[in-house]
Amino acid sequence: MSLRAAGTLRLASGVKSSPPEGNNSLLESYGKVWCPSGEYPRELNFAARSRWYIGRVMDENSQGGSLGHTPVLLDEVLDRLDPRPGDVVLDATVGAGGHSRAFAERIGAAGRLIGLDADPTALEIARAALADIAPKVDLIHANFSEVEEALSTLGIPGVAVVLADLGVSSMQLDAGERGFSFRFDAPLDMRMDPRLRVTASDLVNRLSEKELGNVLYYNAQEHDARRIASAIYEHRRSGRITTTARLAEVVCRALHVNPDSRRSKIHPATRTFLALRMAVNQEVASLERFLDAAPKFLQPGGRIGVISFHSVEDKVVKLDFRKRANEGLYKIVTKKPIVASDMERDSNPRSRSAKLRVAIRATGDDTE
Repeated sequence: MSLRAAGTLRLASGVKSSPPEGNNSLLESYGKVWCPSGEYPRELNFAARSRWYIGRVMDENSQGGSLGHTPVLLDEVLDRLDPRPGDVVLDATVGAGGHSRAFAERIGAAGRLIGLDADPTALEIARAALADIAPKVDLIHANFSEVEEALSTLGIPGVAVVLADLGVSSMQLDAGERGFSFRFDAPLDMRMDPRLRVTASDLVNRLSEKELGNVLYYNAQEHDARRIASAIYEHRRSGRITTTARLAEVVCRALHVNPDSRRSKIHPATRTFLALRMAVNQEVASLERFLDAAPKFLQPGGRIGVISFHSVEDKVVKLDFRKRANEGLYKIVTKKPIVASDMERDSNPRSRSAKLRVAIRATGDDTE
């Protein structure tokens, strides 16, 4: 088993990649982003917590456990994607390796598993989680939008199965200092990939009021986007907004809602944080690039599955699959997205918003 590029994208060839295209210029990159198109010790810092978490993976793997990580829609993924012995499988967002371990059991020693992830800490966790599996494994630090480069460098012309799970892991959300959550007072960062140069703080403090409103509305369908953007714009006249707690406070004041009052089912700043995370990591643009590349590396008869967690991403997947079907490239397996069973929803709250769409690569077509 090999781990490629622990810190930067360094693939099998040894070629070092630059940061994902489009994250270098604030105005050029983010003015367009919004366009529709287990518990661990809190006293540890992020690096120490990561090591602790990886240690748990190794300990529980040695005992036949699963670390407490529950991949969403696992049975449905295995049933619809149907990985078979000897298949080459791509887990485009490997995360903690939950889906990948299940794939490995199906494809066996004759198969090959490739895992991509933009978060190098997630890759370390996946490396530990997958250490004892039979297939050959290649783990690569790369955003799934960079999939063509990754596969080309490995010398893999095509794959039989590909899965992209677009969710954010609980470990990422619980790492307060990364700035994903308003539950912790931390720097306003939100980068999944340390190669990225623009943070949430940059967006909050440098985008125009109109641009901020567009980010909030189009990324997260925040209906109070203009009011929130106006409040942020006015607040930063007296000082930069640089922490998660300060941003959450500004949003709550703008909406005249006390987050502890239980006036709403979700925290008033939930959609604001979602929209900014999507913008920082260019999640919709990356998804579109991944989907655009998929027909080129998916073998005839191969299957692609995408798990999304909110309507913006699900719509992108639905429209892409429909477009490819009209072009004769795909056969859509899921006319409507597959959702979690009541039993899974009760046991794994993260699954409640998950939607799986699956398509099959048509046979006998040339993607050129």
